[in-house]
Amino acid sequence: MSARTKARKRAIDLLFEAESRDINAGELAQERAERPVTPAPLNPYTITAVRGVVAHWSDINDALTTYSQGWSLERMPDVDRAILRLGAWEILYGEDVPDEVAVSEAVGLATELSTDESPRFINGLLARIVEVKPTLV
Repeated sequence: MSARTKARKRAIDLLFEAESRDINAGELAQERAERPVTPAPLNPYTITAVRGVVAHWSDINDALTTYSQGWSLERMPDVDRAILRLGAWEILYGEDVPDEVAVSEAVGLATELSTDESPRFINGLLARIVEVKPTLV
């Protein structure tokens, strides 16, 4: 697993934890950077990604809700929401990540972390966001 993939996985962990605890994910990432709870420090990309998702939270949620075709964010599994938010941030705002890589990484993480149906759903939704990206940014 590449360092960037590990950083994405950790970002998803933080987004998931913050939503579960109803706290700000950016503040949680900062706290974990200052006081790690694991032997390995947070990768800088983890912090960048979480802060990016938080900075564009409303726009990301709007895009996911608009293009998920009948699925509200609340209806999606919690881990899928975290994966989708990170993937959407990388597609829409991550200037150094090709869209195809963002989608592929999200699908891979969904395969590892979520339900059997999640990779296909995440692939379809993020692919749609790639298609409409010029109208969103």
